[in-house]
Amino acid sequence: MDRIFSTLPLSLLLLLQSCGVWGAPPQSRGTLCRTKPTDLVFIIDSSRSVRPQEFEKVKVFLSRVIEGLDVGPNSTRVGVINYASAVKNEFSLKTHQTKAGLLQAVRRIEPLSTGTMTGLAIQFAISRAFSDAEGARLRSSNINKVAIVVTDGRPQDGVQDVSARARQAGIEIFAIGVGRVDMHTLRQIASEPLDDHVDYVESYSVIEKLTHKFQEAFCVVSDLCATGDHDCEQICISTPGSYKCACKEGFTLNSDGKTCSACSGGSGSALDLVFLIDGSKSVRPENFELVKKFINQIVESLEVSEKQAQVGLVQYSSSVRQEFPLGQFKNKKDIKAAVKKMAYMEKGTMTGQALKYLVDNSFSIANGARPGVPKVGIVFTDGRSQDYITDAAKKAKDLGFRMFAVGVGNAVEDELREIASEPVAEHYFYTADFRTISNIGKKLQMKICVEEDPCECKSIVKFQTKVEELINTLQRKLEAVAKRIEALENKII
Repeated sequence: MDRIFSTLPLSLLLLLQSCGVWGAPPQSRGTLCRTKPTDLVFIIDSSRSVRPQEFEKVKVFLSRVIEGLDVGPNSTRVGVINYASAVKNEFSLKTHQTKAGLLQAVRRIEPLSTGTMTGLAIQFAISRAFSDAEGARLRSSNINKVAIVVTDGRPQDGVQDVSARARQAGIEIFAIGVGRVDMHTLRQIASEPLDDHVDYVESYSVIEKLTHKFQEAFCVVSDLCATGDHDCEQICISTPGSYKCACKEGFTLNSDGKTCSACSGGSGSALDLVFLIDGSKSVRPENFELVKKFINQIVESLEVSEKQAQVGLVQYSSSVRQEFPLGQFKNKKDIKAAVKKMAYMEKGTMTGQALKYLVDNSFSIANGARPGVPKVGIVFTDGRSQDYITDAAKKAKDLGFRMFAVGVGNAVEDELREIASEPVAEHYFYTADFRTISNIGKKLQMKICVEEDPCECKSIVKFQTKVEELINTLQRKLEAVAKRIEALENKII
């Protein structure tokens, strides 16, 4: 479905967004997602390179993943292996049969703080953790066997052969690397395709960001609309393992993504948008070029003119520099050219000072801002601020500015949340890798643009419904073909 919508014009995508047909805030899975019965074993590195406070972050990550599972003897069973120079079986697949019991057990885990024998830990998983004696079930197509390895360093033993044996035994392996981990090692450990089974985060402070991926991985496709497991006020549209809400003709979806309000006519498309960009040394020149592409990606989606969108740009590091104010450039071409010419400052990270500049200067009439026009700020940073941000962040929102916070790499989630407008979940974004910020750009394109008439949705709803019906029909046909091929292969064998 995403491929189909990626070919649609931006104006149509914006209309879909405003109607709640596409791009509405996803509903929290929680108990809504049905997870396939799985024998899941976490293999966590607690060597001396993992500091105690970092190990606590790993435990939070484990807990968040567990919270999204259907736990029970006939559904998902969870075990945890803790390793360093030696291996410790914290608890087996058979030990805890309730989610509450698992979460309590995770909280009690303590780091071992010695070497890094990753291969030994994987061998332990094969020979013991996934054994019948420890609660593993017989291998079958109805039960997944999954291991999630979390490590932050180079192992002191071999992992390639033992990982291959684990995969041959039917264990699907995900490898998560943190900090200075050896990426080659992760690829030796993980199952194919590697893009789906290898993850990297720059620090333990952001490992929790991977929670959603694993909740998705364990989620079985379920038509929650058909079963009534949804909170939509008017129209429920099924998606794999979840749903999105839409509204009937004459209504538009509210910001909660569930309820609907009667349409009140057009809202115009005037917008004053200021980018506040981190140009500190940690960004690095090659990544700063990606940031400039990110800015221009968003600019490309705007209708720039004196009566519609105006764009300003501010860069900061140890000091603040206005690259150009609102209204200086009257068209997208000139704005994008100015962005490309922006020189990299390459010093500290004074985000608080930059926010204060935005509040005091960027949205002033003297700097091109227009009275009565919506004010939007997009703050982009890759690390912890070296100064105090609370007062300036609060003042920006108190003045009615709509603030988006975009973090990359070592950006601090608490700071991003403090900068972002309410609802916070819709106004802050994070990615571990600069190379993926274009994905955030696509989301921001949808959120900052103002649609002139959010109520002209009827034909688009019908279009999407028809497309989904065709896709479902095609999927059923493909499944039937796959079963026939499997039957033929069995006959040949």
